[in-house]
Amino acid sequence: MQISFTLFIKISAIHLLEKVIIVFVLSTFFLYVNSLLIFTFFKKDYFRTTMRYIFFVHAMFCDCLFLFLAIFFLILIFFNFTMPIGICLIVCYMMEVMTFTSPLTLTAMSLERYVAICMPLRHSEISYVRRAFNCIIIIHAVSSVEPITMTVIYIASVPHHIYTSNALCQVEVFIIHTWQQHLRVVMTNVYFLVMFSAILFSYGKIMQAANRATSSNGKSAARGLKTVILHGLQLLPSLIQLWCPFVEQAFLNVDVYMYMEVRYFNYIVFMLSPRCLCPLVYGLRDEKFFMALKQYAFCGVKKVSPTKT
Repeated sequence: MQISFTLFIKISAIHLLEKVIIVFVLSTFFLYVNSLLIFTFFKKDYFRTTMRYIFFVHAMFCDCLFLFLAIFFLILIFFNFTMPIGICLIVCYMMEVMTFTSPLTLTAMSLERYVAICMPLRHSEISYVRRAFNCIIIIHAVSSVEPITMTVIYIASVPHHIYTSNALCQVEVFIIHTWQQHLRVVMTNVYFLVMFSAILFSYGKIMQAANRATSSNGKSAARGLKTVILHGLQLLPSLIQLWCPFVEQAFLNVDVYMYMEVRYFNYIVFMLSPRCLCPLVYGLRDEKFFMALKQYAFCGVKKVSPTKT
């Protein structure tokens, strides 16, 4: 019996190590791709003066920081490293903010596309650089509401000496009241409903405009509809990931092993996959961005015509 139990522990450790390696490799690869896209953005003046590209690179920055923090948490949890509660509080705050900034930025990008396609004559009047940066400030302010609320509640509820004590760093450490968890659910659902409504409205209007244009420009309309479908595939898991902590908490109350499996599944499907689709939708499928990206991906060896970039 003791031998069987020891063998089970070894198999479980090997299985967990395989999952950690897969997540680490995928996260590192997406970090490299996103970094290359960010580098391409800063090399061209046209990208830096266009609203949708500014939103795009902001999403890339948020995804890079999120992936870096996710790898950091993964290593801490796998090796059972602990850290002072005060430092953990700061890191978890940043992680929570990045969780909301990505889908909020995608929502802003969907509204920008709605203006560009449905109101083309007013697009240049509405979408300009200063307004893009103002929108980014608003995105970060809105993204900080839930983390700030949870942080203030935690600070007001625990003694000051606890910040120097060590613990395994994860967001659940800072949920110390039952009503605090309920408040978190309510605030997350409000985020979800607002973003879902904005996305549903903008993409519904875009698809109507694309259908009306089919008779005059079928190829362009078909490409637009494909882009809308890809946007929807990316935005849906980005919104669903806001519910993942609550689903995981329900499984944690039932079985720890099921909790680990569900958490791994959620990370791959709802956190990594949207950050994989973002370069595809907004980078590789954009002709101007793709031509510039291809030039820098080959480190200048493969020359691209200036008229194309």
